[in-house]
Amino acid sequence: MTLAAILLMAGATYATRITGYLLLGGRQLSVRMQSVMDTAPGAVLIAVLAPHYATGRPADLAALALTAIAATRLSLLPTVVIGIGSAAVLRAIAGG
Repeated sequence: MTLAAILLMAGATYATRITGYLLLGGRQLSVRMQSVMDTAPGAVLIAVLAPHYATGRPADLAALALTAIAATRLSLLPTVVIGIGSAAVLRAIAGG
């Protein structure tokens, strides 16, 4: 079940990125539009993950906050790594 969720999230993230490039292929994008295109996959990932982490468990809420901070400063891959890593470490510390 977890692997299926991960694969579906990866697929949704990839689909948002590739769809934008296919629809806008060959066009010169403004800096603002390029920023939107770069941000969309991360937004989809956060939209999928946020409801799960908003469980009220302090470790999950802290991991969500760290992930949100990372998302404002880093690209998608480091943000995902920080999100997964912080959730694992904080859950281990909290005992669950």
